[in-house]
Amino acid sequence: MLGILGWIVFGLIAGALAKLVMPGRDPGGILVTMMLGIAGALVAGFLGRSLGWYGAGEPAGFVMATLGAVLLLFIYRRFKTRAA
Repeated sequence: MLGILGWIVFGLIAGALAKLVMPGRDPGGILVTMMLGIAGALVAGFLGRSLGWYGAGEPAGFVMATLGAVLLLFIYRRFKTRAA
């Protein structure tokens, strides 16, 4: 259970970093950005560890979480701007 809580905290930080990397208005605001950061961290963290790219506690996990958050934020912006 602590592992999932850790990825949620990582996700919040990764979401903030994703917002810094991709400035501009987000269609959903800060709450959506935080949720996308959490989702990106969980998915990227699970994927990277299950593929054996890194182990628990390695800095690559944080990098992967941030990249996952940036990717989800990019995808969200693309779909949300087309729908509007």
